[in-house]
Amino acid sequence: MADRPKNAAVAMGSVDGDTDISDFRKIDPESGVKRGLKTRHLSMMALAGIIGPGLLVGSGGALSNGGPASLIIGFGVIGIVAFSIMQSLGELTTLYPSGGAFTKLADRMVDPAFAVSVGWNYFIIWFAVLANEYNAVTSILVFWSDKVPVWGYFLLLWIAFLGFQLLGVETFGEAEFWLALLKLCGLVAYYIFAIVYASGGVIGADAIGFRYWRDPGAFVDGFAGVAKVFVFCSTFYAGVESVAVAATETKNPGTAVPLAIRQVFWRIIFVYLGAAFFFGLTCPADADGLINGSSRALKSPMTIAIQNAGFENGVHLINAFILVTCISAINSSIYIASRTLLFMAQDGKAPRFLGWTDRRGVPIPAIVFSNAFGALSLLNISAGASNAYSYIVNLSGVSTFLVWGSISFIHIRFRQAWAVQGYSVDDLPFKSLWYPWNAYFGLGANIFLAFVQGWTTLAPFNAGNFVDAYILLPLFGIIYVVFKLWNKTRYWNLEDIDLQSGRRRDLDEDKLVVVHIEERPWWRKLWESF
Repeated sequence: MADRPKNAAVAMGSVDGDTDISDFRKIDPESGVKRGLKTRHLSMMALAGIIGPGLLVGSGGALSNGGPASLIIGFGVIGIVAFSIMQSLGELTTLYPSGGAFTKLADRMVDPAFAVSVGWNYFIIWFAVLANEYNAVTSILVFWSDKVPVWGYFLLLWIAFLGFQLLGVETFGEAEFWLALLKLCGLVAYYIFAIVYASGGVIGADAIGFRYWRDPGAFVDGFAGVAKVFVFCSTFYAGVESVAVAATETKNPGTAVPLAIRQVFWRIIFVYLGAAFFFGLTCPADADGLINGSSRALKSPMTIAIQNAGFENGVHLINAFILVTCISAINSSIYIASRTLLFMAQDGKAPRFLGWTDRRGVPIPAIVFSNAFGALSLLNISAGASNAYSYIVNLSGVSTFLVWGSISFIHIRFRQAWAVQGYSVDDLPFKSLWYPWNAYFGLGANIFLAFVQGWTTLAPFNAGNFVDAYILLPLFGIIYVVFKLWNKTRYWNLEDIDLQSGRRRDLDEDKLVVVHIEERPWWRKLWESF
């Protein structure tokens, strides 16, 4: 094999006239989507984009199952895994921002059949999340007024969200920016309230301090409670990897993607660990409302804390906050699901009609098809179908581990091919922190979590819950084997992996600039990774 170039300018490929034209087009020539997302859009999506009622309400279930200490441990451990995944994804997506995110990279770095398994598992996450968010927002509206039936609210919302998505990616990005900012402001407001409440600053309420860490206690049900919290936390973290999906539609991915990846660290600290700490500080784990609340807002630790502090009508304030998060989460879920389908369809891994975009770069068939899965939320209306709905929504947990583990494996294959084909690590525009240990940790941790996440279904054994917890593990393998045998796909040798396709320069860049970075001390590399 011929020697590969060693310097960054050559490794990034020659920039001829054709490449310039392709790189600076507003419509991506490969996928047909518009490069309309700004750097601030992607940064805010990474920081707060997919935060929804799962965190604000679902954390109540995690708190009741494990206690405040378990909540922090669960968010912390899964946060470490998420950080590992985002380091791998940052390196890959900064170098290859075009052409279908990690589903396309799975095709190129591993095997097209592997990409099919990853892509459809990723779509499962988002249609399950979408159904759950539609169910949440209709529940809130029914709580305020039951004069309109649930299906009536759903139809109104379904049409509204569909129309909004069809306006284009720039409108989506702008809406997500401001909605994410509102969510962050809401969390800051609650954190301030929690500090004031715990320290005795609320008139008529006792200074609770760390009372609830002593009674009912820091842990509920010991190690079993901690293990249960892991399952909850995995669903809350789903979406941190979505910046890779949006990279193709970003104007300046070389600038925006590394910044967005680094924002994830602060999201883990401020959003997840902050919420875990303040929810556990202000709400007792044995609060009846966490399980038996008559509405979603009443099951939120935020509502219980505010009512315990003496603000009985606080449920309406939390309902309004949850409604904002639902709007953002539905918006993001449709976007991520539709782009996942779009990229797969264009590669022949999903029905071809889903790969079409109009001249504005809007994937209309994929958006309509993805949004249609929101109708699964209507299953929750009837008592019998509600069990099926619960099973569908719960699929998102194990799918998250499968997709995250796949990202780590793709990164490992990429680095191996990068070395075998003669490239230098110094050529990479973004270097993953602590490679290879970080990538192997991500792979091992997600395999472990995928197998243990459903262990609570074993004792006492519950057949329905067991199947729900583990069905996607064999299905992942079945999809891989069937697609591989049917299409006779190839598991790529490291020497044959395509390391050139999918690169592009920033839309606002007028020339290629090669920057030589001097060797920096370890502490500076660590800081800049955040």
